[in-house]
Order: sequence, then structure tokens, then C-alpha cells
Amino acid sequence: MRMFSVSAVLALLAAGPLQAEEQGRLAFVACPIVQDTPTVPCWLVEYQGKTYYMGIQTDVSAPFNPPSLGHKVLVEGTPTDREICGAQVIEPIRISIIPELSPECDELRMARPGVDLGFDPPRPPGPSRGRLAFDYLDPPPVPQAPFAVRNFTVDYDFEGMVGFRTPRILQPALEYAQQSKASRLEVTGFRGATRLSDGKLLEEHAGIARERAEEIVRMFRGAGLDTEFVIRAGDEAIEGGPENRKVDIRIVP
Repeated sequence: MRMFSVSAVLALLAAGPLQAEEQGRLAFVACPIVQDTPTVPCWLVEYQGKTYYMGIQTDVSAPFNPPSLGHKVLVEGTPTDREICGAQVIEPIRISIIPELSPECDELRMARPGVDLGFDPPRPPGPSRGRLAFDYLDPPPVPQAPFAVRNFTVDYDFEGMVGFRTPRILQPALEYAQQSKASRLEVTGFRGATRLSDGKLLEEHAGIARERAEEIVRMFRGAGLDTEFVIRAGDEAIEGGPENRKVDIRIVP
């Protein structure tokens, strides 16, 4: 995974309305915490005196990819009235690892009575030994003839590039481009900015929109797709949620 210095990433600016808190939504940066349980560890995070549940320790086949100690995380989502591991559940939740090292993020809590998952983990604890722990939902279907202009969207973590979720979107897009004998692929990258709950603004680094678009084009070319590629990228950081961190792929038959 490509990593960048947070000094080129974070723009903490004075803010107006606290957009991140609209409809109860939270967005904050904090240290992740590992909470051991009798089955599998769970990941927690604390913000403004409250403890929130993020997910359980899993392998990369799971929809939730855990953070790591030694790095802060950006947490985005809406708190619910549910509890897991003695912490309030945020659902849906999106977490992004902040690239810069944060050695202070090293808290590991031992298992204790009354703190557990409340459900059976998807697989026994320990290494998966090559067996996938989760199955993703089926990828989006490949549109069939008659062929027309189609759009696909790849989403990203904050400051993220291609990750484990990416092939689920790229494979149908590649198949459609091949089947439709695409004359052109227009690949547009976007750069996001997240308004934190404390009013500060967290921006992705300048240039990431083009980097994302170019990386997607390299993957298509590497898969043998021989067509015209048009790369577009705006460098303005678009304020909002995870939906603004993306690459749009427009396939023209």
C-alpha cells in the first residue's frame, strides 16, 4: 500500500458549521485500541469520553479491514444505540489509516468479564491458514448488449490508493470494456476533504486525484486492455464524506 507523509496531507483549518455532525454523523481522528475477548480481538476507539466499536480482527477477505497499532485512524460514521465489546457501535463505519507513524497508539486491553462480541465470530480465532474468513457480496453484474456508455466508480479510504476492495469494481468494468470493444475509457480522479466533528478540515494531499486515475489506467493496461484512455483530475478538494474520494470510469463503446 502506498503511504504518504501526513505533513503533506493534513490541513486543519478553522471551520464554520459542523457539517460532520449533521444527523448525528461523526468524523474524528484518534488512536485505535485492541480489546481482547474470549474469542477474537475487537478494535475500539475513544472520542470525547466515549468508546466506539469499529470491528473485529479479521483477514483481508473481510469487508472490514482492521487498522493497526502505531497509526491513528480517521473514523467516519453514525453512532447507533447498539453495543459490542462494551462499546457503542458506529454503523455504517468507514476507517482510514493515517500514514504517519504515531507510536503512542499502542493500547492493548486484556480480556475481562462482561466484555465480549455478543455473537459468534465468523471463524475460529487464529490464522486463517489460507481460508477466506468472509465472502464479499457478489460484484456488480457486467452490463450486457446492447452496449452503451457505462459508468463505474472506485471508492477509496482517506489518502488511500488501490486496496483489497478495488478488484470487485474493476473486474466488471474490465469485462464490459472488453465485451463492448470500448473505443475509449475516460478515467476521472477526485480528491476529498472531510470536515471533522471538532470543525477542522482534513484534506487529502494535492495531486492524489491524478495519482488515483493514473493507477487505475495502469491496471487496465496491465490487464491487456488496448484502447484510448483519457485521464482527468481536478485538484480541488471536495468537502464531504467518503463518497468524494473516488475514481469515476466512463466506458465508451
